[in-house]
Formats: sequence, structure tokens, C-alpha cells
Amino acid sequence: MEPVNRHLIERIDAYIEALFTPTDPALSQNLADAEAAGLPPINVSPNQGRLLYLLAKIVGAKRVLEIGTLGGYSTTWIARALPADGLLVTLELEPRHAEVARRSLERAALAPAIDIRVGPAAESLRDLIRSTTAPFDLIFLDANKSGYVEYLELALELSRPGTLILADNVIRHGLVLDPSPADVNDAGAKAYNEVIAHHPRLESLILPIVRARVDGLSISLVR
Repeated sequence: MEPVNRHLIERIDAYIEALFTPTDPALSQNLADAEAAGLPPINVSPNQGRLLYLLAKIVGAKRVLEIGTLGGYSTTWIARALPADGLLVTLELEPRHAEVARRSLERAALAPAIDIRVGPAAESLRDLIRSTTAPFDLIFLDANKSGYVEYLELALELSRPGTLILADNVIRHGLVLDPSPADVNDAGAKAYNEVIAHHPRLESLILPIVRARVDGLSISLVR
């Protein structure tokens, strides 16, 4: 058996991607547009996108909340899992990022199901709470990790028993193992992991994601 190394990990990732995420024109153009606009290349991988899609399908999500739109790549994956009357509310801090995402979602014929809200995520979440919006079936956190604990507490006010809460980038290539991470995002991810591990309203686990770097996706079910 071949020993585990970076080359083997890359081969396995490519094998899974070739089997389950064949080339998709809308998603490929989404990535190209994001790169052309100078957006940071921090979108989820195709395999992670497929995982988000499947999780949304598994829970039968009709209402989804995404915190961190970027160029709309993960938004596209999740929105494709929604039924015809589904809704995805996605929050993005940067207007330029939101505009790239809006164009991509229109091209993918998903725009009618998407509500892009621009501004600080915590403020947008509080606006949703004040408006007494219906609870969401799935919530995906993929924004600044320093805000994850605050976003979680606000997101729980927008949840119901059975809501699935996912958070990306919670291992940070092992930097969360440091007793006191120096970087605010590493520290934020570490704090988030500790909160979901002991939160009385959540049942949780972290799924390691191994590619060029080791990261993780947390999965929490609201009790």
C-alpha cells in the first residue's frame, strides 16, 4: 500500500473529483470571473461543493443561510440542491464580491432563488432576527473565522431543532492545536470548535479536509 503523502492525497482528491464533479461550465466560469476580478482564491473545492450540495439534499433544505458569499461558488452548489420554491440568503461584506457572485448566479439561472445581502455579517444576521424571518434548514459559515462564535450564536436564533450548521476552515492546517494561536482567524476557529463541542443545543463533529493543506468542515445538528 502506498504511504500517505501529499502526492497520494492529490491523486485521491483528483480521483474523487473526476468521478463526482465533472467539468461544469457555470462553475468553471464562476471561478474564472472571480479570478479576473481579483477575488482571493479561497472558495471551497469542487469536492466540498458537492458535499455541501449533498448535505442540503439530505436534510431536505428549502431555506438556507450562507455567511460569506465571495464569488458565489459555494452558493451555486447549495442553491442547486434547493427545490423550486427554495430560498438561499447569502451574506457578503464586500460589494465587489457580491457583484461578481450576482453575475455568476444570474448566468447559472439561480438568481431568483438567491437573496444577496451586503454588509457586516453580524448586522445582517441581526436584521434577519429583527424581521422574525422563518428559521433556516441549513446554515453555512465561511467568512472571517474571528467572527465565527458570534455568527453561531446569532445563527442559532435563526434555527430550529434539526437545522444543520456547517462551518468551513476550522482546522487551519493544524494551527488550532496551538494553545494560544497568534492569528485572530486561527484563534477564532479554535474558539468555535470548543464552543460547538460543548454547546447544549448542538451535536457536532469536525470532518477533516485534506488537500494541499489540512483543514476541516464542522457539522452541527441543532437539538
